[in-house]
Amino acid sequence: MLNQNDPEVKIRQAYEILKMISEDTSVPRNIRRTANEAIEILMNKGQPYALRSSNAISLLDEAAIDPNCPMHARTKIWQVITILEPLNR
Repeated sequence: MLNQNDPEVKIRQAYEILKMISEDTSVPRNIRRTANEAIEILMNKGQPYALRSSNAISLLDEAAIDPNCPMHARTKIWQVITILEPLNR
């Protein structure tokens, strides 16, 4: 049974939410592109969890403050950031 605090579980949760953002055509293209870039970073198993998480959060912070980002996408981005932050420790 997988532990909710397992980094792989957290990465998977973040991946699922980012995938929804990247496939949502009501979200501007640049935000969807950022979601895809964050997915690539998170899936890079050659990097430690903390580095992947930190780099993805950095990208997503930028997208969240974009004035063109719709509120539903911004909420999902914040959700991903909240999931990833414990991995930075």
